[in-house]
Amino acid sequence: QVQLVESGGGLVQAGGSLRLSCTASGRFLGTYKLVWFRQAPEKEREFVVLTDSRGRRSYANSVVGRFTISSDYATNTVYLQMNSLKPEDTAVYYCAASRRTGTTEDAMDYWGNGTLVTVSS
Repeated sequence: QVQLVESGGGLVQAGGSLRLSCTASGRFLGTYKLVWFRQAPEKEREFVVLTDSRGRRSYANSVVGRFTISSDYATNTVYLQMNSLKPEDTAVYYCAASRRTGTTEDAMDYWGNGTLVTVSS
């Protein structure tokens, strides 16, 4: 069983930065892929970025060049560094972990509770 806890959300002005963290209770780096999703108000949850069990990364087009995912194996934590934030980045950000193929919500095995990011214009 893997438990995921996100932190780091908050209010930031457009152009600013935040770093989100996702810490797992169990060992998951190197075994699971870790995916960040986000859900904006009145919108469906969408894929943001993933790091797989081999450390390969994939980003949504909307965040390429602005967001960076990284992993700390010592603390079992995955970070999402978000720079040049825009109002449209406002959402609840969730981390999820899976050993299954795919990057859709249905393919995830474990979810965190989410952390709210609000970007003011």
